[in-house]
Amino acid sequence: MNTAAHDALIHLMIVAATSDSAITEKELVRIKALIDRLPVFEGFDKSRLEAVANQCADVLNGPDGLDRVMDDAIAAIPVKLQDTAYALSIEVTAVDLFLEQEELRFLELLRDKLSLDRLTTAAIEVAARARHRRMPS
Repeated sequence: MNTAAHDALIHLMIVAATSDSAITEKELVRIKALIDRLPVFEGFDKSRLEAVANQCADVLNGPDGLDRVMDDAIAAIPVKLQDTAYALSIEVTAVDLFLEQEELRFLELLRDKLSLDRLTTAAIEVAARARHRRMPS
C-alpha cells in the first residue's frame, strides 16, 4: 500500500480519537497497537507516526478542517479498504467502552462519506462491541 493510504487511515483514527475534544492515552495506545499488528500497515514507517499526526492536526485546524481531512483520507484509501477504515475508527472510539455524542457524530459523518452499506457498518460496530466487552462483575 502507498504512503498516502497509510497516512489516510491514520488520519481517520486520529480524528476518531479527537472527536470528543481530546485524545486519551488509551486511544493513543490503541492507535499504535493497530499500526503495529495489522497487515494493512505493513510497510508503514512507524518513525513517521508523529509527523503524520501533526499533519492531520494542521489540516483539522484549518478551514473546513474536518471535512477536508475526511475527504482527503477517503480519496487516498482504495475502495476495497473503506470497511477497514471504518473498522479502525470504530476500534479507536470503542477503546474506552463509552462513545460520546461527538464520537457518534463523527462515525455517522464517516459512514455517510464511505461507500459502505448499512449492514456492513452495523456488523463492524457489533463486532467491535463484542471485542471490547468485559466480564460482568
